[in-house]
Amino acid sequence: MNVSYIPAPLRNLPWQVLVPLTLLVLFGATVLWSAAGGHFAPWAWKHIMNFVLFLGLAIAVSHVPEHRFRQVAYPFYGILMVLLVLVEAVGRIGGGSQRWLNLGFMTLQPSELMKPGIVLVMSVFYATLPPTLIRSWRALLPPVLLLGLPAALVIIQPDLGTALAICFGAVVVIFLSGVPMWWFISGGAAATILAPLAYFFALHDYQRKRVTIFLDPESDMLGAGYHITQSKIAIGSGGFFGKGLGNGTQSHLEYLPEAHTDFAFATMAEEWGMIGGLFILFVFFIVLFRWGMGVSRRAPDRFSQLLAAGMTSTIFFYVAINMMMVMGLAPVVGIPLPFVSHGGSSMMTNMLCIGTIMAVDRWSKRRVGRMA
Repeated sequence: MNVSYIPAPLRNLPWQVLVPLTLLVLFGATVLWSAAGGHFAPWAWKHIMNFVLFLGLAIAVSHVPEHRFRQVAYPFYGILMVLLVLVEAVGRIGGGSQRWLNLGFMTLQPSELMKPGIVLVMSVFYATLPPTLIRSWRALLPPVLLLGLPAALVIIQPDLGTALAICFGAVVVIFLSGVPMWWFISGGAAATILAPLAYFFALHDYQRKRVTIFLDPESDMLGAGYHITQSKIAIGSGGFFGKGLGNGTQSHLEYLPEAHTDFAFATMAEEWGMIGGLFILFVFFIVLFRWGMGVSRRAPDRFSQLLAAGMTSTIFFYVAINMMMVMGLAPVVGIPLPFVSHGGSSMMTNMLCIGTIMAVDRWSKRRVGRMA
């Protein structure tokens, strides 16, 4: 098929990923349309507009050369640290948490940008670290400091879910960098010992309640366990084919809290059933495992490999934790489902990750082209 009439900038885009991703966003908009009682406002049209806006941002990021990514890593990290400190000083409080900065023209959540930011700075660090030092303390202490500072600032907002997402992307990069395995085994053992202490002395009361309810949701079905109980009812009642678009009772009768954000998957499952859930899983399989990790494997250098794998893992964390959360397999931590749940901040973060993976893919193809 002759595609020479298609402009090169469009022809070179990874349509094998953008097409299923667009279908997923439109499917998410349909779920949000139903959650709003059959209205595009206030969520469905914003969902589509956010995707279009941040798709443009992702395409712009994909054209940034590799050396620019390396140059901006530490300055970008520094700016985000300043913004996180400003959140503590003058941030806007909403829902009991202090997470946002009012910039006048927009409300910014710096912790969201730290998710791709920490992956970028970790990738640069390990790409520039001499191989002879990969088993020394110099391979561990600086990354622990780079990760510990923003994670601590986010935890005290408090926003445990975002802090965990930041840590996950960074830990994946550290693991793939080739540091000794016993570091992770020791870290896991330490976490096992410290977890009970953190439960009693570090977590807020509502966070301890979430862990308790996760272990026994039926102990307070009308209180702290209400969210997860209604979510499991919605998912289970959908069956294999669902109740049909617009026929979900849990969301429409307002039994299901946060039906358009954290529990959008439950809203979808009630109306679309297991078929809808399998479609979502299929798209994420294409985007994350076939494409994202494939780009990482084909990347031409250490920096590119770590960057693509870290960005893919960041999106995967969103997906895995949200789906486990709505099915009662993980505590409720307030993480939306990428490209389905309503939320401009999460859409921005995930599209930045997509744009970065696209950039790595472009670098790989250019290098192959030069060798040919």
